[in-house]
Amino acid sequence: MPRHDRQVARRNDGRLTPAQCRREAKQRIDALSRERLSVALDFLRYLEERESGEATEELLRIPGFLAALRKGEQDVAAGRITPVEKLRRK
Repeated sequence: MPRHDRQVARRNDGRLTPAQCRREAKQRIDALSRERLSVALDFLRYLEERESGEATEELLRIPGFLAALRKGEQDVAAGRITPVEKLRRK
């Protein structure tokens, strides 16, 4: 896509909004050949996997998170749960 075609409204900090990014990404994806589309899909899968891994690493850095997760899994397996309908906002 020629540079002059990429003139879009930007936020005050100069970055595209998420909606603008999605629109531009879709336009660019729609313009790709089948071969390049396959490469783009592989790259998007890589980014998604990487983001998921980073989120997992962030959770695991929280002190006590893994122990609390395991206890929660044991509670669910043992039936020690509260149905969502019985939960109230405090």
